[in-house]
Amino acid sequence: MMTLYSADLSPFAARVRMQIYAKGITDIAMVMPPGFGTPKYREANPIGRIPVLDIDGDLMPESEVIAEYIEELYPEPSMLGATPRETAHIRTLARLSDIYLLNNLFMLASQVPAATRSQGAVDLLAGQVTRNVAALDRMIGQGGFACYGRLTMADCALVPALFLLGGTLPAVGVDNPVPAHANVAAYDAAIRRNEHAARVLDELQRGLKERLEMMRSGEFARRMAEAQGAAGA
Repeated sequence: MMTLYSADLSPFAARVRMQIYAKGITDIAMVMPPGFGTPKYREANPIGRIPVLDIDGDLMPESEVIAEYIEELYPEPSMLGATPRETAHIRTLARLSDIYLLNNLFMLASQVPAATRSQGAVDLLAGQVTRNVAALDRMIGQGGFACYGRLTMADCALVPALFLLGGTLPAVGVDNPVPAHANVAAYDAAIRRNEHAARVLDELQRGLKERLEMMRSGEFARRMAEAQGAAGA
């Protein structure tokens, strides 16, 4: 049995979990990796992030790589296109999610604490997100899915990205651009009714609630300090 090292709040792990749920795969266990965030974890996983797919001790990082690997192992139901051109479009939307939305959102998350916020950084990063939502609005499909009227790997990438977007921008004082873009707004509302998307969104919300509770209690700051201290040592 393979094991996916995952966490509820990771949008990249959520992308792979949604794919697993949609395919009905039952022989991939999903657990939080032991020692995550510590130097010991990085010894085995040089990138130091999640998700990681453990294949009998052979560790595969990077959500896009894992998703493609799973697609090759479990080709049915297909989450790629019926033609090479359709598959290219699906991958383009997934790349837009990963690079143009999530990368900027992760950097923007560092600006959430008001005491250390740089308005210049917020303007730059939030501007990039807003611009890329406008690009997505021109590329997104109709009828409740990202493209081709069915669930694909593009949806698996976009669902967690739009969740993170909806929480991060307001936290730095910027309006969520999705409601101002009709096609993305319609997609976001419709895809939430898909059972696999809804399951992942519930997990993301659960992870967010746990994170906020840890931040309120000071537990999150303590763990971060411990991890930084161990890394320095």
